[in-house]
Amino acid sequence: MTTPSSVPPTSEPWPDAANHPPPAVPADAAASGPTVWPAPPPAGAGDERPAGRERPAEPLFPPVALPPVGPKGPATWAGRLRTLPGRTWRGREDDPRWVRPAFLGLLLATAVLYFWNLTASGWANAFYSAAVQAGSVSWKAMFFGSSDAANFITVDKPPLSLWPMAVSARILGLNSFSVLAPQVLMGVGTVAAVYATVRRRSSALGGLVAGAALALTPVAALMFRFNNPDALLVLLLTLAAYGTVRATETASTRWLVFVGVMLGLAFLTKTLQAFLVLPAFALVYLFTAPTGWGRRWLQLLYGTVAMVVAGGWWVAIVELMPASARPYIGGSQDNSFLSLTFGYNGFGRITGNETGSVGGGNRMGGGGGGMPGGGMWGSTGPTRLFDGDIGGQIAWLLPAALILLVFGLWATRRHARTDSARIAFLVWGGWLLCTGLTFSFMSGIFHQYYTVALAPAIAALVGMGTDGLWRARHRLPYAAALAATLAVTAWWSHQLLGRSAEFVPWLRWAVLIGGLLAAVALLAAGRITGPIGGRIAATAGLTALAAGLAGPAAYALDTVSTGHTGSIVTAGPRVKGEGFGPGGGRGKAHGTFPGFPGGQNGMNGGGNGNFPGGGIPGGQDGQNSQNGGQNGAFPNLPGSQGFPGAGTGTGTEDGRTGRGGFGGGMGGGMGGLLEGAKVPSEVADLLKQDADKYTWVAAAVGSQNQASYQLATGEPVMALGGFNGSDPSLSLDGFKQLVAEGKVHWFIGGGGMGRSMGGSDYSSEIASWVESTYTAKTVGSTTMYDLTAAPKSAG
Repeated sequence: MTTPSSVPPTSEPWPDAANHPPPAVPADAAASGPTVWPAPPPAGAGDERPAGRERPAEPLFPPVALPPVGPKGPATWAGRLRTLPGRTWRGREDDPRWVRPAFLGLLLATAVLYFWNLTASGWANAFYSAAVQAGSVSWKAMFFGSSDAANFITVDKPPLSLWPMAVSARILGLNSFSVLAPQVLMGVGTVAAVYATVRRRSSALGGLVAGAALALTPVAALMFRFNNPDALLVLLLTLAAYGTVRATETASTRWLVFVGVMLGLAFLTKTLQAFLVLPAFALVYLFTAPTGWGRRWLQLLYGTVAMVVAGGWWVAIVELMPASARPYIGGSQDNSFLSLTFGYNGFGRITGNETGSVGGGNRMGGGGGGMPGGGMWGSTGPTRLFDGDIGGQIAWLLPAALILLVFGLWATRRHARTDSARIAFLVWGGWLLCTGLTFSFMSGIFHQYYTVALAPAIAALVGMGTDGLWRARHRLPYAAALAATLAVTAWWSHQLLGRSAEFVPWLRWAVLIGGLLAAVALLAAGRITGPIGGRIAATAGLTALAAGLAGPAAYALDTVSTGHTGSIVTAGPRVKGEGFGPGGGRGKAHGTFPGFPGGQNGMNGGGNGNFPGGGIPGGQDGQNSQNGGQNGAFPNLPGSQGFPGAGTGTGTEDGRTGRGGFGGGMGGGMGGLLEGAKVPSEVADLLKQDADKYTWVAAAVGSQNQASYQLATGEPVMALGGFNGSDPSLSLDGFKQLVAEGKVHWFIGGGGMGRSMGGSDYSSEIASWVESTYTAKTVGSTTMYDLTAAPKSAG
C-alpha cells in the first residue's frame, strides 16, 4: 500500500516561481490519492486572472505522487553504479535543472565554511583527542575507546565516535586536521540528509532553506568542527528521521530496520541521548503507517531487534569480558558500562544524581540541581533554551519552527491518516519537542553545545513550513501567517543580537527593519496582480531569507574564525551576563563556575572562592582567570596549595583560548578538569626519555590533565580516576604494585576534582602517598615525581 507523498509540482526556479500561482486542488484530493499537477504557465505570464474571479483555494500541503523509485535487486547494482555520477549531478528527472546544482552548491558552501580555519582549535577537546591518539597506535585501545594505548581506562562514552577519527589519524597521521576533518564531513552529510528528508515532501526550495538553516546554526558550526561525540550523534539521528519518513510512505520493513540500526549506532555514540527521539518516531509509525495494526506492531518489533543488535553487540562484549582483560570503564563507579549508561550518562542527567561527577552524586540544595532558581547547570524550565547564551547557540529559528509546526499540523488536520505531509511534521516536531523538553527540564549536567541535537529538527520545520506558506501566500490568511512568522523571527534575532551588543552593532537593526519591511511586502504582494506583484514577492522573499539567517550566519562566521578548546565550548561572540559554561556561561571562555555566587561574568574565577552552600573549604580568593587563578584552594586536590600548579595558567578576556577559569593553574580550569595543561617542551622531552622501558611514561590525576601530556609526547600516560579524577579505577595498593614492577616512570602533580565532588578518593590517596614518599622535582612550572628514584625514607 502506498500513501500520497510529498513532492510538490515541478516548478520554475525561485524567485521566478513567484509569478506562477499553484494550481487548484480538489477538495477531496487528500482522500482521492496522488494529484497530477498541470504544467506551470509560461514564464512571464504573471499573476493575471479574469476580472471578478478569485484564485481557487488550495491547501498548504496538497497530496502528490511519491518520487519515482528505481529498480531493485542485485542485478541492477552494476547499472546503478554506472549511472551514479550522472544521477548525482542531474538529480530527479522531474526537477528543474537548477535544483541539483543548487543542492551541490549548498553542500560545497557548507564544506568550505566548516573546513575554514579548522586547525585553529588545535586538539579541540584533548580528552577525546588523546583517545584518538591511543586508537591510532593500538587496535585494542581503538575498540574500547581507551584514553591511552596501554588501556588503563576508557573515556566516559561509547567508542563509536572515536573510530572515524582514529581511522583518519591512521591514514593522515595524528594532527589537528585528521582529528577534526571527520566531524566536518559529518556536518556536510547531515545537511544533505536534512535536505533529502524535507525534499521528499516539500519542494526543492523547502529542502534548500532547511539545509541552509542547519548549516548556519551557530552550535552546528561549532560542533561539526569539534571532536565531541555530538557530530556523529546528530548525523545518525537525522538518518533515522529520514528512514522513518521513508518507512511510513509504504509501510516498509526494510526502512524501519534501517531506523533501528541508526538508533543503535547512535546509542554507541552517546548512550541514552540517542533514544530521546525514539518515542516520537515509534508512535508516528505506529499510528500512521499504511498497513494493518498487527503488521505495524510486528515491524516495530523488527526495528527494535535491529536497534538492540546494532547498539548492543559492543556492550555485550565489554560486559562479558573479564575486567582484567579490558580497560576500566571510565565514568563508572563499578567498572560497568551498563552502570555508566543508566547512571552517570543516563538518568543521572535527568535527576542530577551523578555520583563521581562535578555534582558529587547528590543535589546540593533545592530543585533543579541545587542552586536557587536553577541549579549547578543553569536554570531549568520552558525558557531555558531561549535564555542566556544558550539562545545564541540554537534559538534563532526556534520560535519560527514552533509556529510553523502548529500551522503544518493545522493545515493537514483533515488529511488522511497516512498523509505524508502530516507525517513529516510529526516526525520532526516529535524530535524537537521530545529532545527540547528534556533539555529544558533536566537537572543534571547540561552544556550549551548539547543543543546541536535540536538543529536538524528546527531547520526541517522551518524549511517545510516556509515552503507551504510561500506557495499559499496568495491567500490572505496564509500570507498573514508567513508575515507574522517572519516578523517574530526578525524581532527575536534583534533580541539575541542585543545580548552581544558590541558584535556587529548595526546588524541587529538591519535584521529587524529588513524583516519587518519584508513581512509587510509579503502581505501586499498577494493583493497586487500582474508581474509587479510577482517582483514584489520575489524581492520580499529574498529579503526575508536574508533577515532570518543573518543573525545565525554572523554567529557562525564568528565561530569558525575562532579556535575552541576544552570540555565546555560555545559558539558565537561573548554574550552579556554570561558566566561559566554550565549555568549560562561560555565554559572555559570565562572564569566563573556554573551558577555559583560570586562569579562576575566569568572574570573573577568564582569570586572569593564562593561555592554552593558557602566558600570552598580552604579556599583563598581565586584571582582573575587571566592570571591563572592563583591561590584558589580546593578541597582534597592532591599535591597542591590551592589548585594544582596554581598561578601558572593562562587566559584571555573572552577566554575562548584561555586556560584560566576558577583557579585555572597549570592544570587548566578547575585543576585540569575542564581543559588540559600547557606542557613545556622540557617536560615532554623528559617524559619521552627511555619511554620504551615503561608501560606508562607517567601517571596524572584526571583525564584532561593526562591527555595534555600524552598528546605532547605520543606515549601512554595513565589517567588516574578518569575524567573527574573520582573513578575508583586503581587503588593505592594497586598503584604501589605497578610502581614496584617498574611500569610507571613519573607522577605529575595536580589535576582532577577528588573525593570532595563525589565518587572515589583513590586518586587523592595515591597523590598523597606519592608526595609523602618521593621528592618533588619542578620542571618548568610542572611538579613531577620520579617513581623510579629512591623513596625519601631510603634517601
